[in-house]
Amino acid sequence: MTRLLTVEDLTVALPAGADRPHAVENLSLHLDAGEILCVVGESGSGKSITANAVMGLLPKLLKVKSGKITFEGEDVLSLSEEALRGRRGRRMAMVFQEPMTALNPLMRVGDQIAEALAVHGRSQDAVRRVPELLAAVNLPDPAAIAKSHPFRLSGGQRQRVMIAMALALEPALLIADEPTTALDVTTQMQILRLVREVQQRRGMGVMFITHDFGVVAEIADRVVVMQHGRIVEQGPAQQVLNAPTHPYTRALIAAVPHGDAAKQTAPTRTPVLEMKGVEKTYQRGGWFGAKAVVRAVHNADFTLYKGETLGLVGESGSGKSTLARCVVRLVQPEKGEIIFAGKDLRPLSRNGWLPYRKRIQMVFQDPYASLNPRRKVGDAIAEGPITHGVPPAEARARAAELLRLVQLDPSALERYPHEFSGGQRQRIGLARALAMQPELLIADEPVSALDVSVQAQVLNLLADIRKRLGLTMLFITHDLRVAAQICDRIAVMQRGAIVELGTTAQVFGAPKHAYTRALLDSIPGQGWTPPALSA
Repeated sequence: MTRLLTVEDLTVALPAGADRPHAVENLSLHLDAGEILCVVGESGSGKSITANAVMGLLPKLLKVKSGKITFEGEDVLSLSEEALRGRRGRRMAMVFQEPMTALNPLMRVGDQIAEALAVHGRSQDAVRRVPELLAAVNLPDPAAIAKSHPFRLSGGQRQRVMIAMALALEPALLIADEPTTALDVTTQMQILRLVREVQQRRGMGVMFITHDFGVVAEIADRVVVMQHGRIVEQGPAQQVLNAPTHPYTRALIAAVPHGDAAKQTAPTRTPVLEMKGVEKTYQRGGWFGAKAVVRAVHNADFTLYKGETLGLVGESGSGKSTLARCVVRLVQPEKGEIIFAGKDLRPLSRNGWLPYRKRIQMVFQDPYASLNPRRKVGDAIAEGPITHGVPPAEARARAAELLRLVQLDPSALERYPHEFSGGQRQRIGLARALAMQPELLIADEPVSALDVSVQAQVLNLLADIRKRLGLTMLFITHDLRVAAQICDRIAVMQRGAIVELGTTAQVFGAPKHAYTRALLDSIPGQGWTPPALSA
Protein backbone atom coordinates (compact mmCIF):
# COMPACT_ATOMS: atom_id res chain seq x y z
CA MET A 1 0.00 0.00 0.00
CA THR A 2 1.02 3.63 -0.53
CA ARG A 3 2.14 5.31 2.70
CA LEU A 4 -0.05 8.42 3.05
CA LEU A 5 0.72 9.78 6.51
CA THR A 6 3.58 9.21 8.94
CA VAL A 7 3.84 10.72 12.42
CA GLU A 8 7.23 10.23 14.09
CA ASP A 9 8.02 10.91 17.76
CA LEU A 10 5.51 13.78 17.98
CA THR A 11 5.49 15.69 21.27
CA VAL A 12 3.08 18.59 21.85
CA ALA A 13 3.59 20.65 25.02
CA LEU A 14 0.71 21.79 27.22
CA PRO A 15 0.69 25.28 28.81
CA ALA A 16 2.24 25.72 32.25
CA GLY A 17 -0.11 24.64 35.05
CA ALA A 18 -1.82 21.86 33.08
CA ASP A 19 -2.37 18.44 34.66
CA ARG A 20 0.57 17.00 32.68
CA PRO A 21 3.51 18.47 30.73
CA HIS A 22 2.55 17.12 27.29
CA ALA A 23 -0.74 16.70 25.41
CA VAL A 24 0.97 14.15 23.15
CA GLU A 25 4.33 12.54 23.89
CA ASN A 26 6.67 10.56 21.61
CA LEU A 27 3.77 9.53 19.38
CA SER A 28 4.46 7.53 16.22
CA LEU A 29 1.86 6.12 13.81
CA HIS A 30 1.23 5.71 10.11
CA LEU A 31 -1.73 5.52 7.73
CA ASP A 32 -1.81 4.00 4.25
CA ALA A 33 -4.07 4.97 1.35
CA GLY A 34 -7.26 2.89 1.31
CA GLU A 35 -7.03 2.13 5.04
CA ILE A 36 -9.13 3.05 8.09
CA LEU A 37 -7.07 3.66 11.22
CA CYS A 38 -9.10 4.00 14.43
CA VAL A 39 -7.46 6.07 17.17
CA VAL A 40 -9.08 5.06 20.46
CA GLY A 41 -8.96 6.54 23.94
CA GLU A 42 -10.90 8.47 26.52
CA SER A 43 -11.26 12.24 26.78
CA GLY A 44 -7.86 13.77 27.44
CA SER A 45 -5.92 10.93 25.83
CA GLY A 46 -4.57 13.21 23.07
CA LYS A 47 -6.60 11.84 20.13
CA SER A 48 -7.97 15.18 18.92
CA ILE A 49 -4.65 16.98 19.53
CA THR A 50 -2.99 14.44 17.23
CA ALA A 51 -5.61 15.04 14.54
CA ASN A 52 -5.32 18.83 14.84
CA ALA A 53 -1.53 18.62 14.62
CA VAL A 54 -1.81 16.67 11.36
CA MET A 55 -4.20 19.31 9.97
CA GLY A 56 -2.06 22.21 11.22
CA LEU A 57 -4.94 23.37 13.42
CA LEU A 58 -3.34 23.31 16.87
CA PRO A 59 -4.43 26.17 19.18
CA LYS A 60 -1.72 28.81 19.68
CA LEU A 61 -1.26 27.76 23.31
CA LEU A 62 -0.12 24.29 22.22
CA LYS A 63 3.33 24.05 20.70
CA VAL A 64 4.95 21.14 18.86
CA LYS A 65 8.07 20.46 20.91
CA SER A 66 9.58 17.78 18.71
CA GLY A 67 8.78 15.22 16.03
CA LYS A 68 7.83 15.05 12.39
CA ILE A 69 4.55 14.75 10.45
CA THR A 70 4.91 13.66 6.82
CA PHE A 71 1.86 13.77 4.53
CA GLU A 72 2.25 12.74 0.88
CA GLY A 73 6.00 13.17 1.22
CA GLU A 74 5.84 16.73 2.66
CA ASP A 75 6.78 17.79 6.20
CA VAL A 76 3.53 19.32 7.46
CA LEU A 77 5.22 21.09 10.39
CA SER A 78 7.52 23.05 8.07
CA LEU A 79 4.74 24.30 5.76
CA SER A 80 3.61 27.93 5.94
CA GLU A 81 0.04 28.75 6.93
CA GLU A 82 -0.74 29.64 3.32
CA ALA A 83 0.64 26.31 2.07
CA LEU A 84 -1.39 24.45 4.71
CA ARG A 85 -4.57 26.23 3.65
CA GLY A 86 -3.94 25.04 0.10
CA ARG A 87 -3.80 21.42 1.26
CA ARG A 88 -6.71 21.52 3.71
CA GLY A 89 -9.86 20.54 1.91
CA ARG A 90 -8.01 19.71 -1.31
CA ARG A 91 -5.73 16.92 -0.04
CA MET A 92 -6.70 16.54 3.62
CA ALA A 93 -10.07 17.17 5.25
CA MET A 94 -11.62 16.86 8.71
CA VAL A 95 -15.10 16.05 10.01
CA PHE A 96 -15.70 17.42 13.51
CA GLN A 97 -17.72 15.91 16.37
CA GLU A 98 -20.26 18.73 16.56
CA PRO A 99 -21.30 19.92 13.09
CA MET A 100 -23.18 22.99 14.37
CA THR A 101 -19.89 24.46 15.58
CA ALA A 102 -18.33 23.95 12.15
CA LEU A 103 -21.28 25.00 9.96
CA ASN A 104 -22.25 28.66 9.52
CA PRO A 105 -25.82 28.96 10.90
CA LEU A 106 -26.53 31.97 8.64
CA MET A 107 -25.58 30.29 5.35
CA ARG A 108 -27.55 27.74 3.39
CA VAL A 109 -25.96 24.30 3.22
CA GLY A 110 -25.42 24.41 -0.55
CA ASP A 111 -23.68 27.80 -0.34
CA GLN A 112 -21.28 26.47 2.31
CA ILE A 113 -20.26 23.53 0.13
CA ALA A 114 -19.94 25.86 -2.88
CA GLU A 115 -17.70 28.14 -0.79
CA ALA A 116 -15.36 25.23 -0.03
CA LEU A 117 -15.07 24.61 -3.78
CA ALA A 118 -14.54 28.31 -4.56
CA VAL A 119 -11.70 28.69 -2.04
CA HIS A 120 -9.74 26.15 -4.07
CA GLY A 121 -10.63 27.61 -7.47
CA ARG A 122 -13.43 25.22 -8.31
CA SER A 123 -16.43 27.59 -8.15
CA GLN A 124 -17.40 26.72 -11.72
CA ASP A 125 -18.12 23.14 -10.55
CA ALA A 126 -20.48 24.16 -7.72
CA VAL A 127 -23.80 23.91 -9.59
CA ARG A 128 -23.03 20.32 -10.58
CA ARG A 129 -21.03 19.19 -7.56
CA VAL A 130 -23.24 20.37 -4.67
CA PRO A 131 -26.23 18.09 -5.46
CA GLU A 132 -23.83 15.28 -6.40
CA LEU A 133 -22.06 15.48 -3.05
CA LEU A 134 -25.29 15.63 -1.04
CA ALA A 135 -26.59 12.61 -2.94
CA ALA A 136 -23.27 10.79 -2.38
CA VAL A 137 -23.77 10.96 1.39
CA ASN A 138 -27.30 9.55 1.01
CA LEU A 139 -29.22 12.71 1.91
CA PRO A 140 -32.84 12.72 0.72
CA ASP A 141 -33.87 15.41 -1.76
CA PRO A 142 -30.42 17.04 -2.23
CA ALA A 143 -31.95 20.13 -3.89
CA ALA A 144 -34.09 20.87 -0.82
CA ILE A 145 -31.23 20.14 1.59
CA ALA A 146 -28.95 22.53 -0.34
CA LYS A 147 -31.45 25.36 0.20
CA SER A 148 -31.82 24.63 3.94
CA HIS A 149 -30.01 26.29 6.84
CA PRO A 150 -28.17 23.92 9.22
CA PHE A 151 -30.62 24.41 12.10
CA ARG A 152 -33.42 22.94 9.97
CA LEU A 153 -31.58 19.62 9.66
CA SER A 154 -31.32 16.74 12.12
CA GLY A 155 -28.01 15.88 13.82
CA GLY A 156 -27.42 12.99 11.43
CA GLN A 157 -28.20 15.13 8.38
CA ARG A 158 -25.82 17.87 9.59
CA GLN A 159 -23.08 15.30 10.04
CA ARG A 160 -23.66 14.06 6.48
CA VAL A 161 -23.39 17.65 5.22
CA MET A 162 -20.02 17.93 7.00
CA ILE A 163 -18.87 14.73 5.30
CA ALA A 164 -20.08 16.08 1.92
CA MET A 165 -18.04 19.28 2.49
CA ALA A 166 -15.00 17.24 3.48
CA LEU A 167 -15.31 15.14 0.30
CA ALA A 168 -15.94 18.13 -2.00
CA LEU A 169 -12.37 18.21 -3.34
CA GLU A 170 -11.79 14.46 -3.12
CA PRO A 171 -9.02 14.56 -0.47
CA ALA A 172 -6.55 11.73 -0.02
CA LEU A 173 -6.89 11.88 3.80
CA LEU A 174 -10.11 12.18 5.82
CA ILE A 175 -9.90 12.70 9.59
CA ALA A 176 -13.17 12.01 11.43
CA ASP A 177 -13.08 13.25 15.05
CA GLU A 178 -15.79 11.43 17.06
CA PRO A 179 -18.38 12.05 14.30
CA THR A 180 -20.97 9.64 15.72
CA THR A 181 -20.68 10.10 19.51
CA ALA A 182 -23.79 12.25 19.94
CA LEU A 183 -25.93 10.45 17.35
CA ASP A 184 -28.73 7.91 17.71
CA VAL A 185 -27.67 4.31 17.24
CA THR A 186 -29.39 3.96 13.84
CA THR A 187 -27.95 7.26 12.56
CA GLN A 188 -24.54 6.26 13.93
CA MET A 189 -24.64 3.02 11.94
CA GLN A 190 -25.64 4.91 8.78
CA ILE A 191 -22.67 7.29 9.19
CA LEU A 192 -20.23 4.42 9.88
CA ARG A 193 -21.40 2.55 6.78
CA LEU A 194 -21.22 5.76 4.77
CA VAL A 195 -17.61 6.42 5.85
CA ARG A 196 -16.61 2.86 4.96
CA GLU A 197 -18.44 3.01 1.61
CA VAL A 198 -16.92 6.36 0.59
CA GLN A 199 -13.46 5.28 1.73
CA GLN A 200 -13.61 2.11 -0.34
CA ARG A 201 -15.05 3.90 -3.38
CA ARG A 202 -12.40 6.63 -3.37
CA GLY A 203 -9.44 4.78 -1.90
CA MET A 204 -8.95 7.41 0.82
CA GLY A 205 -7.00 6.96 4.01
CA VAL A 206 -9.25 7.58 7.02
CA MET A 207 -8.18 8.41 10.58
CA PHE A 208 -11.28 7.75 12.68
CA ILE A 209 -11.19 8.99 16.28
CA THR A 210 -13.48 7.31 18.82
CA HIS A 211 -13.72 6.07 22.41
CA ASP A 212 -16.03 3.14 21.59
CA PHE A 213 -14.60 -0.28 20.70
CA GLY A 214 -17.98 -1.23 19.22
CA VAL A 215 -17.31 1.40 16.54
CA VAL A 216 -13.77 0.05 16.12
CA ALA A 217 -15.14 -3.44 15.50
CA GLU A 218 -17.46 -2.04 12.84
CA ILE A 219 -14.99 -0.20 10.59
CA ALA A 220 -11.31 -0.40 11.60
CA ASP A 221 -8.49 -1.99 9.63
CA ARG A 222 -5.89 -1.03 12.24
CA VAL A 223 -6.13 0.40 15.76
CA VAL A 224 -4.05 2.81 17.84
CA VAL A 225 -4.91 3.02 21.57
CA MET A 226 -3.94 6.23 23.41
CA GLN A 227 -3.79 7.02 27.12
CA HIS A 228 -2.54 10.28 28.68
CA GLY A 229 -0.96 11.40 25.41
CA ARG A 230 0.95 8.20 24.71
CA ILE A 231 0.26 5.20 22.46
CA VAL A 232 -0.06 2.14 24.68
CA GLU A 233 -1.02 -0.40 22.02
CA GLN A 234 -1.43 -0.60 18.24
CA GLY A 235 -1.91 -3.27 15.61
CA PRO A 236 -4.41 -4.88 13.20
CA ALA A 237 -8.02 -4.45 14.35
CA GLN A 238 -8.68 -8.17 14.87
CA GLN A 239 -5.57 -8.54 17.00
CA VAL A 240 -6.33 -5.56 19.26
CA LEU A 241 -10.05 -6.43 19.50
CA ASN A 242 -9.64 -10.11 20.28
CA ALA A 243 -6.25 -10.36 22.01
CA PRO A 244 -5.47 -6.99 23.65
CA THR A 245 -2.22 -6.91 25.59
CA HIS A 246 -2.22 -3.59 27.50
CA PRO A 247 -4.32 -3.26 30.71
CA TYR A 248 -5.82 0.03 29.47
CA THR A 249 -7.00 -1.54 26.20
CA ARG A 250 -8.46 -4.45 28.13
CA ALA A 251 -10.26 -2.02 30.46
CA LEU A 252 -11.77 -0.08 27.53
CA ILE A 253 -13.00 -3.31 25.90
CA ALA A 254 -14.41 -4.55 29.21
CA ALA A 255 -16.33 -1.27 29.58
CA VAL A 256 -18.20 -1.68 26.27
CA PRO A 257 -21.88 -2.41 27.12
CA HIS A 258 -22.32 -6.04 26.12
CA GLY A 259 -26.04 -5.99 25.32
CA ASP A 260 -26.84 -8.99 27.53
CA ALA A 261 -30.11 -8.73 29.39
CA ALA A 262 -29.82 -7.63 33.01
CA LYS A 263 -31.00 -9.97 35.73
CA GLN A 264 -34.63 -9.04 36.22
CA THR A 265 -35.79 -7.77 39.59
CA ALA A 266 -38.71 -9.74 40.97
CA PRO A 267 -41.70 -7.41 40.42
CA THR A 268 -43.51 -6.26 43.54
CA ARG A 269 -46.67 -5.47 41.51
CA THR A 270 -47.03 -2.32 43.59
CA PRO A 271 -47.54 0.48 41.05
CA VAL A 272 -45.45 3.60 41.61
CA LEU A 273 -46.18 5.39 38.33
CA GLU A 274 -48.98 4.81 35.82
CA MET A 275 -49.25 6.68 32.52
CA LYS A 276 -52.73 6.47 30.98
CA GLY A 277 -53.75 8.20 27.76
CA VAL A 278 -51.15 10.98 28.13
CA GLU A 279 -50.99 13.24 25.08
CA LYS A 280 -48.70 16.18 24.36
CA THR A 281 -48.69 18.08 21.08
CA TYR A 282 -46.62 20.96 19.69
CA GLN A 283 -47.19 23.35 16.81
CA ARG A 284 -44.42 23.66 14.27
CA GLY A 285 -43.97 26.28 11.52
CA GLY A 286 -46.01 29.41 11.01
CA TRP A 287 -43.61 32.21 10.07
CA PHE A 288 -42.27 30.93 6.77
CA GLY A 289 -44.28 27.75 6.27
CA ALA A 290 -47.56 26.06 6.98
CA LYS A 291 -48.39 25.22 10.59
CA ALA A 292 -48.21 21.56 11.54
CA VAL A 293 -49.27 19.78 14.73
CA VAL A 294 -46.66 17.33 16.07
CA ARG A 295 -47.89 14.58 18.40
CA ALA A 296 -44.88 14.38 20.71
CA VAL A 297 -46.53 11.83 23.04
CA HIS A 298 -49.56 9.59 22.43
CA ASN A 299 -50.37 5.89 22.96
CA ALA A 300 -47.62 5.67 25.55
CA ASP A 301 -49.31 3.85 28.44
CA PHE A 302 -47.19 1.93 30.96
CA THR A 303 -47.00 1.01 34.63
CA LEU A 304 -43.77 1.26 36.60
CA TYR A 305 -43.61 -0.98 39.67
CA LYS A 306 -41.86 -0.41 42.98
CA GLY A 307 -38.17 -1.32 42.92
CA GLU A 308 -37.86 -1.89 39.16
CA THR A 309 -36.05 0.00 36.42
CA LEU A 310 -37.98 0.60 33.22
CA GLY A 311 -35.94 1.63 30.20
CA LEU A 312 -37.49 4.11 27.78
CA VAL A 313 -35.65 3.57 24.49
CA GLY A 314 -35.83 5.29 21.11
CA GLU A 315 -34.13 7.76 18.79
CA SER A 316 -34.05 11.54 19.22
CA GLY A 317 -37.53 12.91 18.58
CA SER A 318 -39.26 9.71 19.64
CA GLY A 319 -40.86 11.44 22.66
CA LYS A 320 -38.84 9.83 25.47
CA SER A 321 -37.72 13.03 27.19
CA THR A 322 -41.07 14.76 26.61
CA LEU A 323 -42.84 11.88 28.34
CA ALA A 324 -40.45 12.06 31.29
CA ARG A 325 -40.81 15.84 31.51
CA CYS A 326 -44.59 15.41 31.66
CA VAL A 327 -44.09 13.38 34.86
CA VAL A 328 -42.03 16.11 36.60
CA ARG A 329 -44.21 18.97 35.29
CA LEU A 330 -41.53 20.54 33.09
CA VAL A 331 -44.07 19.94 30.31
CA GLN A 332 -47.84 20.07 30.71
CA PRO A 333 -49.72 17.42 28.67
CA GLU A 334 -53.17 18.20 27.24
CA LYS A 335 -54.76 14.85 28.12
CA GLY A 336 -54.38 11.73 30.21
CA GLU A 337 -53.57 10.60 33.73
CA ILE A 338 -50.18 10.59 35.42
CA ILE A 339 -50.83 8.52 38.53
CA PHE A 340 -48.07 8.56 41.14
CA ALA A 341 -48.63 6.65 44.40
CA GLY A 342 -52.36 6.56 43.61
CA LYS A 343 -52.74 10.29 42.87
CA ASP A 344 -53.30 11.82 39.43
CA LEU A 345 -50.70 14.57 39.13
CA ARG A 346 -51.82 16.13 35.85
CA PRO A 347 -54.71 18.30 37.12
CA LEU A 348 -52.83 19.53 40.20
CA SER A 349 -52.06 23.23 40.52
CA ARG A 350 -48.46 24.40 40.88
CA ASN A 351 -48.84 24.56 44.66
CA GLY A 352 -50.66 21.24 44.73
CA TRP A 353 -47.75 19.59 42.94
CA LEU A 354 -45.05 20.90 45.33
CA PRO A 355 -45.26 18.01 47.84
CA TYR A 356 -44.53 15.57 45.01
CA ARG A 357 -41.44 17.46 43.82
CA LYS A 358 -39.49 15.92 46.68
CA ARG A 359 -40.69 12.40 45.89
CA ILE A 360 -39.86 12.47 42.16
CA GLN A 361 -36.39 13.58 41.09
CA MET A 362 -34.69 13.82 37.70
CA VAL A 363 -31.07 13.44 36.57
CA PHE A 364 -30.42 15.26 33.30
CA GLN A 365 -28.19 14.38 30.33
CA ASP A 366 -25.94 17.43 30.73
CA PRO A 367 -25.14 17.92 34.43
CA TYR A 368 -23.12 21.07 33.73
CA ALA A 369 -26.17 22.79 32.24
CA SER A 370 -28.29 21.84 35.27
CA LEU A 371 -25.74 22.85 37.94
CA ASN A 372 -25.32 26.52 38.81
CA PRO A 373 -21.67 27.33 37.90
CA ARG A 374 -21.58 30.05 40.60
CA ARG A 375 -22.60 27.76 43.44
CA LYS A 376 -20.39 25.26 45.22
CA VAL A 377 -21.30 21.60 44.95
CA GLY A 378 -22.26 21.36 48.62
CA ASP A 379 -24.76 24.22 48.28
CA ALA A 380 -26.25 22.65 45.13
CA ILE A 381 -26.82 19.30 46.87
CA ALA A 382 -28.13 20.79 50.12
CA GLU A 383 -30.42 23.37 48.50
CA GLY A 384 -33.39 21.03 47.90
CA PRO A 385 -33.59 19.59 51.42
CA ILE A 386 -33.15 23.06 52.99
CA THR A 387 -36.01 24.38 50.83
CA HIS A 388 -38.17 21.56 52.19
CA GLY A 389 -37.39 22.39 55.82
CA VAL A 390 -34.29 20.36 56.65
CA PRO A 391 -31.88 22.30 58.92
CA PRO A 392 -28.84 23.54 56.96
CA ALA A 393 -26.29 21.67 59.11
CA GLU A 394 -28.18 18.41 58.67
CA ALA A 395 -28.53 19.00 54.92
CA ARG A 396 -24.78 19.64 54.58
CA ALA A 397 -23.94 16.49 56.53
CA ARG A 398 -26.30 14.52 54.29
CA ALA A 399 -24.60 16.05 51.23
CA ALA A 400 -21.21 14.76 52.43
CA GLU A 401 -22.70 11.26 52.91
CA LEU A 402 -24.16 11.34 49.41
CA LEU A 403 -20.84 12.30 47.87
CA ARG A 404 -19.33 9.21 49.50
CA LEU A 405 -22.28 7.18 48.17
CA VAL A 406 -21.54 8.31 44.58
CA GLN A 407 -17.84 7.61 45.18
CA LEU A 408 -16.60 11.21 45.42
CA ASP A 409 -14.53 12.70 48.24
CA PRO A 410 -16.56 14.93 50.62
CA SER A 411 -13.99 17.68 49.99
CA ALA A 412 -15.88 18.21 46.71
CA LEU A 413 -18.47 20.12 48.76
CA GLU A 414 -16.27 23.23 48.62
CA ARG A 415 -15.52 23.09 44.89
CA TYR A 416 -17.37 24.44 41.84
CA PRO A 417 -18.86 22.34 38.98
CA HIS A 418 -16.22 23.42 36.44
CA GLU A 419 -13.52 21.78 38.57
CA PHE A 420 -14.87 18.29 37.80
CA SER A 421 -14.85 15.96 34.81
CA GLY A 422 -18.07 15.05 32.96
CA GLY A 423 -18.40 11.73 34.81
CA GLN A 424 -17.82 13.42 38.19
CA ARG A 425 -20.45 16.09 37.40
CA GLN A 426 -22.91 13.34 36.54
CA ARG A 427 -22.24 11.79 39.96
CA ILE A 428 -22.87 15.20 41.57
CA GLY A 429 -26.17 15.49 39.68
CA LEU A 430 -27.11 12.04 40.98
CA ALA A 431 -26.17 13.02 44.55
CA ARG A 432 -28.31 16.16 44.27
CA ALA A 433 -31.31 14.10 43.12
CA LEU A 434 -30.82 11.54 45.91
CA ALA A 435 -30.60 14.31 48.54
CA MET A 436 -34.39 14.58 48.37
CA GLN A 437 -34.72 10.85 49.19
CA PRO A 438 -37.02 10.32 46.19
CA GLU A 439 -39.30 7.35 45.64
CA LEU A 440 -38.94 7.68 41.86
CA LEU A 441 -35.75 8.63 40.02
CA ILE A 442 -35.93 9.65 36.35
CA ALA A 443 -32.56 9.45 34.55
CA ASP A 444 -32.66 11.19 31.15
CA GLU A 445 -29.72 10.00 28.99
CA PRO A 446 -27.35 10.24 31.99
CA VAL A 447 -24.41 8.47 30.29
CA SER A 448 -24.77 9.22 26.56
CA ALA A 449 -22.05 11.93 26.52
CA LEU A 450 -19.53 10.00 28.64
CA ASP A 451 -16.52 7.88 27.71
CA VAL A 452 -17.30 4.16 27.78
CA SER A 453 -15.25 3.49 30.93
CA VAL A 454 -16.87 6.41 32.81
CA GLN A 455 -20.25 5.31 31.43
CA ALA A 456 -19.67 1.83 32.87
CA GLN A 457 -18.78 3.33 36.27
CA VAL A 458 -21.95 5.48 36.37
CA LEU A 459 -24.15 2.54 35.29
CA ASN A 460 -22.62 0.30 37.97
CA LEU A 461 -23.11 3.09 40.50
CA LEU A 462 -26.78 3.50 39.53
CA ALA A 463 -27.37 -0.25 39.84
CA ASP A 464 -25.66 -0.34 43.24
CA ILE A 465 -27.58 2.68 44.60
CA ARG A 466 -30.86 1.34 43.30
CA LYS A 467 -30.23 -1.96 45.12
CA ARG A 468 -29.15 -0.29 48.38
CA LEU A 469 -31.92 2.32 48.50
CA GLY A 470 -34.70 0.32 46.86
CA LEU A 471 -35.20 3.02 44.21
CA THR A 472 -37.72 2.84 41.41
CA MET A 473 -36.22 4.22 38.21
CA LEU A 474 -37.32 5.38 34.76
CA PHE A 475 -34.15 5.21 32.64
CA ILE A 476 -34.11 7.02 29.28
CA THR A 477 -31.57 6.15 26.60
CA HIS A 478 -31.13 5.72 22.84
CA ASP A 479 -28.57 2.94 23.30
CA LEU A 480 -30.04 -0.53 23.73
CA ARG A 481 -26.68 -1.86 24.99
CA VAL A 482 -26.93 0.52 27.94
CA ALA A 483 -30.59 -0.31 28.55
CA ALA A 484 -29.79 -4.03 28.62
CA GLN A 485 -27.19 -3.49 31.32
CA ILE A 486 -29.43 -1.77 33.85
CA CYS A 487 -33.14 -2.22 33.00
CA ASP A 488 -35.62 -4.91 34.07
CA ARG A 489 -38.12 -4.01 31.36
CA ILE A 490 -37.85 -1.95 28.18
CA ALA A 491 -40.43 0.27 26.48
CA VAL A 492 -39.50 1.17 22.89
CA MET A 493 -40.80 4.55 21.67
CA GLN A 494 -41.23 5.69 18.07
CA ARG A 495 -42.86 8.96 16.99
CA GLY A 496 -44.40 9.54 20.42
CA ALA A 497 -45.88 6.07 20.92
CA ILE A 498 -44.67 2.98 22.76
CA VAL A 499 -44.46 0.32 20.04
CA GLU A 500 -43.07 -2.51 22.19
CA LEU A 501 -42.95 -3.23 25.92
CA GLY A 502 -41.51 -6.29 27.61
CA THR A 503 -38.78 -7.69 29.81
CA THR A 504 -35.25 -6.93 28.69
CA ALA A 505 -34.73 -10.59 27.79
CA GLN A 506 -37.91 -10.61 25.67
CA VAL A 507 -37.10 -7.39 23.80
CA PHE A 508 -33.52 -8.47 23.07
CA GLY A 509 -34.22 -12.15 22.49
CA ALA A 510 -37.43 -11.97 20.45
CA PRO A 511 -38.24 -8.40 19.36
CA LYS A 512 -41.71 -8.14 17.87
CA HIS A 513 -41.75 -4.70 16.25
CA ALA A 514 -39.77 -3.83 13.11
CA TYR A 515 -38.49 -0.62 14.73
CA THR A 516 -37.08 -2.56 17.70
CA ARG A 517 -35.34 -4.94 15.31
CA ALA A 518 -33.88 -1.96 13.42
CA LEU A 519 -32.50 -0.50 16.67
CA LEU A 520 -30.93 -3.84 17.62
CA ASP A 521 -29.43 -4.30 14.16
CA SER A 522 -27.80 -0.86 14.44
CA ILE A 523 -25.74 -1.63 17.54
CA PRO A 524 -22.10 -1.20 16.40
CA GLY A 525 -19.85 -4.24 16.37
CA GLN A 526 -22.65 -6.78 15.91
CA GLY A 527 -20.30 -9.46 14.59
CA TRP A 528 -17.76 -9.01 17.39
CA THR A 529 -17.92 -10.73 20.76
CA PRO A 530 -15.59 -9.03 23.25
CA PRO A 531 -13.12 -11.56 24.68
CA ALA A 532 -13.51 -12.70 28.27
CA LEU A 533 -10.73 -10.70 29.91
CA SER A 534 -9.36 -11.59 33.29
CA ALA A 535 -8.31 -8.75 35.57
